[in-house]
Amino acid sequence: MKLLMALATVIGATIATLDDDWELWKSQHDKSYEDEATESVRRLVWEDNWRFVQRHNSEGHSFQVEMNKFADLTSEEFSKLYLSKINMANSTRSRKKSPFISKAHVALPSEVDWRDEGVVTKVKDQGECGSCWAFSATGSLEGQLALNTGDLVSLSEQNLMDCSDDEGNYACDGGNMDNAFQYVIDNGGIDTEKCYSYTADDESKCDYKESCRGATCTGYVDVPSGIEYALQSSVANIGPISVSIDASHTSFQLYSNGIYDEEDCSSFYLDHGVLAVGYGEDDDVAYWLVKNSWGRSWGMGGYIKMSRDKDNQCGIATQASFPTGVDT
Repeated sequence: MKLLMALATVIGATIATLDDDWELWKSQHDKSYEDEATESVRRLVWEDNWRFVQRHNSEGHSFQVEMNKFADLTSEEFSKLYLSKINMANSTRSRKKSPFISKAHVALPSEVDWRDEGVVTKVKDQGECGSCWAFSATGSLEGQLALNTGDLVSLSEQNLMDCSDDEGNYACDGGNMDNAFQYVIDNGGIDTEKCYSYTADDESKCDYKESCRGATCTGYVDVPSGIEYALQSSVANIGPISVSIDASHTSFQLYSNGIYDEEDCSSFYLDHGVLAVGYGEDDDVAYWLVKNSWGRSWGMGGYIKMSRDKDNQCGIATQASFPTGVDT
């Protein structure tokens, strides 16, 4: 108890001297506020997150957190701006999907990183929009296109956002990767990023141009739900795989490096679409290598290592899928 009281005293005294740190953080992340009242509120939230970072990083966890560009947001505010407003685990997995074919007797490599094979595009930034599902879907499509044709082409998330509402997606309010794949099937293609650029606007009209088509897709496969070995086999044998996760925790919002291990993560409430691009082990601790869509300043250059073979933590194997028959 005395130790905790002493720590609280030190932290309290330190906060009083954080003015320079606050100004430096604002400068580093190009932050400005409309008035002093708003800045005062943001400062208080920032200080709460500062305390969280100091406490977490002193407790010997397998991962570190930091005062990144999201540090002036509460977890509730962050979720409203950057995560899906619908539970991605509730979406219907049906229609033209192909059956999952297991390779149960095939030995899997101990490590996989599809970035090394040149089939993963650069980290993108979805901005203040719950369009993560579109970025996850394009990531899977881009990977399969590169593996099938040898060409790595960045595909258009905005195309999916503007045009796949009939398939059940809601632009910045959330969506589902299977629905995105279904749109590409129904539409006969998806445009390139170069031709149909990202605006983070959820009210744009559909502007698909066949002349700008970057890829086609004939089907998709749902990986058996909740089975991490099935996901591992898919990542090893197929390529980058779309996955949904629970990203609603402050520890994820402020993640910096290391193997993410959040005991409060849900395997059933999923609010963020990301891309599993590999897996491996650090000091005998298994992880998934996951590409995010919050820019390169978040995490490990835009990536996160997430706990693997730990009871499907954060639901990473609950709703995994990938497109098939991807071509130009």
